[in-house]
Amino acid sequence: MSNYLPIIGITMGDASGVGPEIIVKSLTHDIVYQQCRPLVIGDARRLEQANVIVGGSAKVRRIKDASEARYEAGIIDCIDLDLIPDDLPFGELSPIAGDAAYQYIARAVQLAEASQIDAICTAPLNKEALHAGGHKYPGHTEMLAHLTNVDEVSMMLVAPQLRVIHVTTHIGIIDAIRKIEPGLVQRTIERGNATLIKAGIARPRIGVCGINPHAGENGLFGYGEEEEKIIPAVKLLQERGLDVTGPLPADTLFFRAGRGDFDLVVAMYHDQGHGPVKVLGLEAGVNVTVGLDVIRTSVDHGTAFDIAGKGIADERSLLEALRQGAELATRRG
Repeated sequence: MSNYLPIIGITMGDASGVGPEIIVKSLTHDIVYQQCRPLVIGDARRLEQANVIVGGSAKVRRIKDASEARYEAGIIDCIDLDLIPDDLPFGELSPIAGDAAYQYIARAVQLAEASQIDAICTAPLNKEALHAGGHKYPGHTEMLAHLTNVDEVSMMLVAPQLRVIHVTTHIGIIDAIRKIEPGLVQRTIERGNATLIKAGIARPRIGVCGINPHAGENGLFGYGEEEEKIIPAVKLLQERGLDVTGPLPADTLFFRAGRGDFDLVVAMYHDQGHGPVKVLGLEAGVNVTVGLDVIRTSVDHGTAFDIAGKGIADERSLLEALRQGAELATRRG
């Protein structure tokens, strides 16, 4: 691995949620500065408020351009967009915070396209606030795809002993089954395979979930979805030399992946993949957007309005997201 420390642009997320607090807490850990050079894109005053709330000793340094950052432990470099009023309450839905969350992401994309940052790490946003702020996206993943002019991306969740990539995500289960087809399954597997190779796994072992219970059990369950939508993609990729197995019953596949039989599980729909990761704990999971020109990682939890502003938010998922972002960014190219 190169000794180069990648610059990670950390977007502040929804300012009414726990994002500012977990950012301030994370950037008090010396290990972060050994892994990367963190640069916050957000609002400096909000970070200062969060620093007081968590009882932190960090200083927030306002800058306008990435070239001004110093990356000194104990000093948080923040590209200050100055969008959040001082009296905006924590823990309440706000269109101002929703719009600001979008603006932070848009600036991060600009920085990535200008090669001023090597990866993006996102604190959580609130979808309802995002929509109230005038930005009609299902979430970060779709917003980033639009802003980077990428037609198709995939969501990968990374947790200890388990990596899961999703064929479909933020759509209803009936729509998901309609959307799944061999080409989409193939491209999803290819994106996951390429990402793990970049992360240092020379030949990833990939297990593919079925759609139906017991992966259809040779037609006993469902209407032949596995044969129509999944098997053609698996066979094609096997012929190309990828280590792909499936479709397999999801219940046993996740167990086998957890014990080390597979490097990656391909889930067909949102809850099929999210459930097993969330069981491991919200602090353990990291969301990686696969298929963008820039590496993007995120915490795998929401804005937690119920505890925002109380100083008790857990920063461990953000620490892991920063570590994963640095690992993937360092190995790019």
